[in-house]
Amino acid sequence: MTATNEVVRLGSAKGGWFRQFGWRHLVGLLALAFSLFPILFVISASLNPLGTLSSSTLIPPDTGLENFTKLFGTTSFSRWFLNTLLIGVLSAVLSMFISAAAAFAFSRHRFKGRRIGLVSLLLVQMFPQFLAIVALYLIFAEITDLYPAIGLNTAWGLILLYLGGALGVNTWLMKGFFDTIPKDLDESAKVDGATHSQIFFGIILPLVVPILAVTGLLGFINTVNEFLIASVFLTDDSSKTAAVGLYGLISGERNANFGVFSAGAVILAIPTVVLFQFLQRYIVGGLTSGAVKG
Repeated sequence: MTATNEVVRLGSAKGGWFRQFGWRHLVGLLALAFSLFPILFVISASLNPLGTLSSSTLIPPDTGLENFTKLFGTTSFSRWFLNTLLIGVLSAVLSMFISAAAAFAFSRHRFKGRRIGLVSLLLVQMFPQFLAIVALYLIFAEITDLYPAIGLNTAWGLILLYLGGALGVNTWLMKGFFDTIPKDLDESAKVDGATHSQIFFGIILPLVVPILAVTGLLGFINTVNEFLIASVFLTDDSSKTAAVGLYGLISGERNANFGVFSAGAVILAIPTVVLFQFLQRYIVGGLTSGAVKG
């Protein structure tokens, strides 16, 4: 008995190649175009010498650096940019360390109120921090009179405010990652006479670098992009972040200053892109490993 040779035609099964795979490529291309359009438009507007919203096009008729020159020459963008980097880096580092310490305690120790504390952190994060903006403003207004260094219009005051808002999410994210590390490592270190701090800094932290990178990156991005709270707490021109300062350029003359605003947005995106590229190899592992065991 001989087998018959059949000709297999490409796309003949189940309705053709497009119905199986082609529509996915089409959706991917549409999503890519949807994501790239605002980026290309802002870059184009920043290079448009006319510098207005009405004259901005995806492909400008002429290009130049006039908007960047005007940005640094007529505004305090250099100061705003440094404030943003200072607040973003310190908030990300401090939040990462505090959340790691809290996650270590919740993951490795069993104590009274542990489950209530975890649930409370989760419930608090369901309400946006902006809901308490009035109460926070009144509290910091009193703090400004007593301790001006951490009050309104100060970088340290805003950093303290951001630390409280990021603690819950980062703690839960890190705890899931900490739970994947075998506790035998802790027990072996304790047998050798290691203290809790030595275990935390010498054994645990080197093993959780991916989740530290993820929480640090997310904290930096959220701080750089945050506008609502910063606009309320930072009113002096010298203390503003880049997001607050750039918004002030277009709040009154949106059409005239759009080119300058776009130039500032392009420069502000550079640190985030550089940090993302530097930490890219940790991101996938940091986000997925903590989801295995919670």
